[in-house]
Amino acid sequence: MTLVAGVDSSTQSTKVVVCDADSGEVLREGRAPHPDGTEVDPELWWAAFERAGEGLLDGVAAIGVGGQQQGMICLDEAGEVVRPALLWNDTRSARAAADLTGEFGGPRAWADAVGLVPVASFTVTKLRWFARAEPELAARTAAVLLPHDWLTHRLRAGGGAPTTDRGEASGTGYWSPAAGEYRRDLVRLAFGRDLALPRVAGPAEVVGETASGALLSAGTGDTMGAALGVGLRPGDVAVSLGTSGCAFGLSDVPTADASGLVAGYADATGRFLPLVCTLNAARVLGTVADLLGRSPAGFDELALSAPPGAGGLTLLPYLDGERTPNLPGARGLLAGLSRANASAANLARAAVEGMLGGLADALDALRAQGVPVERVLLIGGAARSRAVQAIAPALFGAPVSVPSPVEYVALGAARQAAWALSGGAEPPQWPVAAEEVTTASTPQVHERYADVRQRALELMT
Repeated sequence: MTLVAGVDSSTQSTKVVVCDADSGEVLREGRAPHPDGTEVDPELWWAAFERAGEGLLDGVAAIGVGGQQQGMICLDEAGEVVRPALLWNDTRSARAAADLTGEFGGPRAWADAVGLVPVASFTVTKLRWFARAEPELAARTAAVLLPHDWLTHRLRAGGGAPTTDRGEASGTGYWSPAAGEYRRDLVRLAFGRDLALPRVAGPAEVVGETASGALLSAGTGDTMGAALGVGLRPGDVAVSLGTSGCAFGLSDVPTADASGLVAGYADATGRFLPLVCTLNAARVLGTVADLLGRSPAGFDELALSAPPGAGGLTLLPYLDGERTPNLPGARGLLAGLSRANASAANLARAAVEGMLGGLADALDALRAQGVPVERVLLIGGAARSRAVQAIAPALFGAPVSVPSPVEYVALGAARQAAWALSGGAEPPQWPVAAEEVTTASTPQVHERYADVRQRALELMT
C-alpha cells in the first residue's frame, strides 16, 4: 500500500492525515493547536506540525500542505521572518484596503485585474498597512509568502526557491486568475517597491522532497484543499462552517464581481473557484452556547425547540467584524427583543439563523455570478450541528447533504499529493460518503426565513 499525507495548517490548529493513495482511506490522524489571535510567529506552525505528525509520517511517499489563506509572512534577504505573520482575520488593514481600491481606479478595475476587490483579509492590503505602519521592518523585507508557502518551503530539503500554487496565489490580491500571472504593479502600489514572490507551481507538480525522501506536492490554500477533499463537482457548492464561513463552487471561467461579494479565486486543479467568505461562523454558535451555559448538544436542542424566525428575534452575528459585507469595524447586534420572545430558545435559534442567513446571501451572490447551486455540501465543525442541518435547507433554497466528518482540507492536500505522485492528468478518484438532509420545508417556513433575511438586511442599512 502506498501512503500519502495531507496537512491542514489552519487558523486554530494543524491537522495531519495519512491516506491510502489509491482509495483515499484515512489510516492515521494527528492534531496540535495553534495560539489564538490574528498574528503569530510562523515557527509555532512548524512546532504544531511536528507535534501533529509525530509518529504518523513513517513510510509516506508524498505529502501536500493546505494552509489558511491570505496571510502575510515577510522575509529578509537571509530568509528569516521579519515580524509575526498577519493572519487573514486581522482587520487592521481596512483603511489600506479602501485607499488601494481608490488608487487603482475603483472596484471594477480591481475585479478585472485580479478577480477581487480589496478588503482587510487580502495580503495586498496587509502589505500597504505594513509599509506605512512599520517602515523600519518593511525596509528589511525582501520577500512575502503565505502560510502554506512557508510551511512547504520549510518542509523542502536542500532549500531552493519558495513555491506556491494558483489557488493560494489567487487570494493575495496581486495574482490574476484570468491571466495566470502576478500583477507586480499592484505589489509596488501596495508596498512602494517590488518583492520576491514564490513561483506558482502547476497543479500536479512535484516541488521538492522532504528530508525523509517523501515527494512534496505544490500544496494549496485551505478552501482549494477542501474542494479537492470533498470531491466538489460542477453544480455543487460547498458551505464550510469553521472559524470563518465560506461558500464556494467550481467554474470553468474566471469571475470578476465588482461588488466585492464574490472573490474570483482559482482552484487547485486548473479551474476556478468563486467564493464568498464571512468572518463569523462556528464561533457564533459556540459563543452563544457559552453565554447560555449549554453544551453543543444542549444548544442544538434549545434552538430546535424555538419556531422558525425565533419569535421575531434577529441576531446579526458580526462578533469579530465582518468581511462580507465589508464591515471590519462592525459588532454583533441583537434586534427585535421583546418580553414575548426573550427566551434562551429564541436566542439560540436566532444565532443559527443569523449565521446561516449570511451564508444564504453568499449563495445568492454566487448564483448572480452564474454559479449553479444544485446541491449544497455542508462541511466544517458546525456542519455537525443538528440545528444547522435542520435549518439550512429552508434558508439555502437547495438540497443539502452532509459529507461524513473528515478533515477535508488535509484530505484534499493528501489527494493532491497522490496526484503528484501518480503524474496523472486528473486527481485520483476518492469516494466521499454524504448523507442528504431530509428536513421537510413548507411554504410557511420559507416565508419565515425570507422575513429573517429581510430583517437582517434592514439592520445593515
